Amino acid sequence: MSALESQMPPVQRAQMNGIEMAYYEAGPARGCAGDPLPRLPGTGLLMAPPTQGPGDAGRWVIAPDQRGYGLTSRPEAVTDYDMAHLTGDLVGLLDHLGVEKAIFCGHDWGGFVVWQMPLMHPDRVAGVIGLNTPFMPRAPADPIALMRMRFGPDMYIVWFQTPDEPDAGAGRRRREDHAPFFMRKPADLQAASEPAPEGGSTFAFKALLQQWDPSDTSGQMLTAQELAAFVETFKATGFTGGINWYRG
Repeated sequence: MSALESQMPPVQRAQMNGIEMAYYEAGPARGCAGDPLPRLPGTGLLMAPPTQGPGDAGRWVIAPDQRGYGLTSRPEAVTDYDMAHLTGDLVGLLDHLGVEKAIFCGHDWGGFVVWQMPLMHPDRVAGVIGLNTPFMPRAPADPIALMRMRFGPDMYIVWFQTPDEPDAGAGRRRREDHAPFFMRKPADLQAASEPAPEGGSTFAFKALLQQWDPSDTSGQMLTAQELAAFVETFKATGFTGGINWYRG
């Protein structure tokens, strides 16, 4: 049994919206008022603990690997990661499952998507639960330009706009190194970063990654088995799909 299989229910697959989407189910699939569909950013693996509670309580929970992540297809074109495609994936999954409406729960990037569901597909939404990312109206200017002006060119979202470089930069390190880098407590990430010079850039992901010592296991939030499961998902899909979310 792989590390991923030990952490999640059996993977299911759906052909829709031009991709093959991997997803995971918990709880009974019938007789659930609202038929809730939780959603978190990236891989459905992030849903492992949240799915257990509602599933054990008799709620039907579906946790997808979003496009570009985990075991789901990774389109190459940046235009395939716009909001029309991302919300369309959820509609396609509902159609595949024969569900008319769902309660959508999203955290971080998933939160941005679920807040758009009632705007773009109001007839498919029974409710929205936003975690971490509140609803935000359209910015008064290009968000990337605003981030570049405030934080500089090394701020990770600005850096991600550079064609190929972030993908190659992340890929130069063993993927075994990335899971423990990401899954550390925030205080440890802050301690590992050097203070930005006055007026300089912050959130310099590239510098943090270059400084990261994989032998440093302090501040880990996950067990060794959970970290191994994340490594499996990145080995399956790579980094470009996830970075394209910042470019779409």
